[in-house]
Amino acid sequence: MEDKKVIHIISHTHWDREWYLPYEKHHVLLTKLMDRLLETLESNPDFKSFHLDGQTIILDDYLQIYPDTREKLQTFVKEERLHIGPWYILQDEFLTSSEANIRNLQYGMKDAARWGGVAKIGYFPDSFGNIGQAPQILSQAGINNAVFGRGVKPTGFNNAVSEAENFESPYSEMLWRSPDGSSVLGILFANWYCNGNEVPTNEIQAQKYWDHHIASLEKYAATPHMLMLNGCDHQPIQTDLPEAIRTAEKLYPNIEFVHSNFNDYVDKLAATRPENLKVIDGELRSQQTDGWGTLVNTASARVYIKQMNQLNQALLEKVAEPLSVFAYLQGEDYQHHLIEYAWKTLMQNHPHDSICGCSVDEVHREMVTRFEKSKHVAEMIIDESLESISEKISTAIFEKWGDDALPFTVYNTTGWNRTGVVSITLDIRRDYFATGVNKQELKEFPLGERTLVDDTGTEYQYKAEDLGIFFDYDLPEEKFRQPYMARRIRLTFEAKKVPALGYKTYAWVSAAKHKDPSSLIVNENEMENKFVNVKINENGSLTVTDKANRRTFEELCVYEDTGDIGNEYMYKQPNNEKALTTKDLIAKVNIIEDTPFQAAYEIVHEWEIPKSAADILEKEQKELVWFTGRTSERTEETVPFVIKTVVTLEKNSKGINVKTSYNNQAKDHRLRALFPTDIQTDVHYADSIFEIAKRANEPSQEWANPDHSQHQQAFVDVRNDIEGLTIANLGLNEYEIIRDGRNTIAVTLLRSVGELGDWGYFATPEAQCLGEHSVSFRIYPHEGKADTTKAYQDAYQYQVPWSLKQTGLHDGELLPVHSFLQWESSNLAFSSMKVSEQSGDVMVRWFNMADESDTLIVKSSAPFHDAYISNVIEGKGKSLHADGNEGVQVPVRKYEIVTVGFEK
Repeated sequence: MEDKKVIHIISHTHWDREWYLPYEKHHVLLTKLMDRLLETLESNPDFKSFHLDGQTIILDDYLQIYPDTREKLQTFVKEERLHIGPWYILQDEFLTSSEANIRNLQYGMKDAARWGGVAKIGYFPDSFGNIGQAPQILSQAGINNAVFGRGVKPTGFNNAVSEAENFESPYSEMLWRSPDGSSVLGILFANWYCNGNEVPTNEIQAQKYWDHHIASLEKYAATPHMLMLNGCDHQPIQTDLPEAIRTAEKLYPNIEFVHSNFNDYVDKLAATRPENLKVIDGELRSQQTDGWGTLVNTASARVYIKQMNQLNQALLEKVAEPLSVFAYLQGEDYQHHLIEYAWKTLMQNHPHDSICGCSVDEVHREMVTRFEKSKHVAEMIIDESLESISEKISTAIFEKWGDDALPFTVYNTTGWNRTGVVSITLDIRRDYFATGVNKQELKEFPLGERTLVDDTGTEYQYKAEDLGIFFDYDLPEEKFRQPYMARRIRLTFEAKKVPALGYKTYAWVSAAKHKDPSSLIVNENEMENKFVNVKINENGSLTVTDKANRRTFEELCVYEDTGDIGNEYMYKQPNNEKALTTKDLIAKVNIIEDTPFQAAYEIVHEWEIPKSAADILEKEQKELVWFTGRTSERTEETVPFVIKTVVTLEKNSKGINVKTSYNNQAKDHRLRALFPTDIQTDVHYADSIFEIAKRANEPSQEWANPDHSQHQQAFVDVRNDIEGLTIANLGLNEYEIIRDGRNTIAVTLLRSVGELGDWGYFATPEAQCLGEHSVSFRIYPHEGKADTTKAYQDAYQYQVPWSLKQTGLHDGELLPVHSFLQWESSNLAFSSMKVSEQSGDVMVRWFNMADESDTLIVKSSAPFHDAYISNVIEGKGKSLHADGNEGVQVPVRKYEIVTVGFEK
């Protein structure tokens, strides 16, 4: 007998906290929705349940206005009538870092547990594509499914299902598998997440409604259990849904209609799914579509937002958390509540319409404030940790140079030993207001003859800048603030081989300085070190030679500018427009730094570009002409566009740092930096979430969009077995491999548009990004496949700011050079180091970058009681026993995310 069809109707609302309205306006609407929801749940027992969009922050937002409803909300959560979590917010997966995705899940599940229940649903209703490692992350968190709206098969405007035949899956159900082999049951919203919206109670209307919807459900369902979502974006609750279900039951007695929830639906689905479900591997980015609907150009909307996000994420996950662990291992409290507050403030900027830059201007103004708030908390945590650790480091060894020695410590919170140029500001004398300030003496305080040394007495070349006198203050915990005036200098030097997850101590001491006459400058437009040679051409482009294999890359860092008549979601170049480039400009080149450890050139392009699109663009926008059909071109009127590029080479670095600055006064355009690789390969590699994603240079044959931009996190790499070029970035999340016969990497630096896009006309003049901008990236040539680990390690370190702290002369239990945790592996990348709030154990995470298994060896100087395998939500697994002096050994599968817990 054929199984009876069951239609699971799930009440929900998809709640964008901010989008076409600013946050507080949506916030007011949220209170109305929640008021009505609570009233309905209380008054109507037939209204079984409501799914609160998979994000716990909705409850926090509501309680800001109605804190006295907490007990009522908690009752409905415990009764499983209100389903919450597992996320804190619904993030954009590609534009938030690996660890931000994990913190989102950790804090969401923690919050849901405190409320009394978590919906163990991998909920991605409107993510603009889905990351390839999501199944592994979810599996480690005990979630065996994922539901999503995009990435496998297209849904078009007004949620019309495309009739294209070449879907990755013929069903709305599939097995979704990560590169490591982890898999979950994947469920696509084949008819979008509002396919059960506004169900009629009237029989005549209901007959027409259900005839259409049942046919759509049956078209893609692999089992008798079919899903209808009753709600949509900011959709008010359908309070008469129980009546509508009774009408449907009367009309279709052979179908069971259930006012359901995701937990029950997934259980029924899993029990009846066929064995022949198609397996979908890796990233879900809708590659087999026309290419317009992937919304990837949100990766370049409001680039300034992405830059602030990158810095904030790095400060929290790669600086504040590891430094807090170092302090914790020396007896300090780990500030869980402050770190959580900083993370949650930052994650309030991570919803897809927020971090994607595709909202109205008011939204993104508020985001800037949130970024600043989160950064300020992170900076306080960092400084307090640095102060605590530095006080415990023995610096007495520097007393042999005199009691005027000025010690300081350089901290390396990355997962690998690190060499690089750093700068520190030192107070060489302080006069506190309490004891009297003599400004004249401060100004005239003699610097004397000094040099820079480490604890072994090794001397370092440095550049000193006298900064004069400054006002500052201490904030002691035991007494009132202590203002002072200080005489300051800035030292810049190359810190060498600072140990991973550790530090190295130096001092500026009274001694003769031995001058090093060496230079990295070859001539007025050429510099080199032992790794690379860099020539600056007449047009300002770079010719870079990798000395290891004598491979030369030419015309690197030519700038390209095109018109953009699209919107915050979509890039659209005007029809038949030819791109403008700096290839034929003459650039001004000046040497701006020449030291034994670093050289830098400034390159200036004085360019003229079109002022904006023609006036017809605004007319087309207001008349809702879909962007693909717009006819506007760029105006012939031009404005100056001066680009200042600083190219820096350090003595012991293979990478070349580039900082590009400009004052944008043009509208409706896109600026990119071009890096022709001339490497023969059909694929390339991009840093994504716990994955180096391998992607095809050519899109699928269904791809109609002339642009083939894609997401990146830290870098993009084009390589074959013998040569490669990696371009790392700081907050530049969009790139394209241009199909020009040269496999050119194009990194988007700026995109200026004037409207939100999507379902109406919302003007966004601030999305034109007028004014001053600076962007940073790094060029790293390498020897192909065998050298990729070094290239990727370099790109990951580039993301992380150095930390430095001045201290005094004193004894301490810590040595002047120390590493808190040492590890070895051929293919693993370090991801995070933090303390678990639930256990107090130190949690360290890595991921395997390679398509082969590996062994992780971990050693520590800390007296840990035990080590064990953990997971992304910091549960305790199999114990790991140290093998003598060999440390803890952990077998790691290909592409596995591995977390090790250490009991203090």
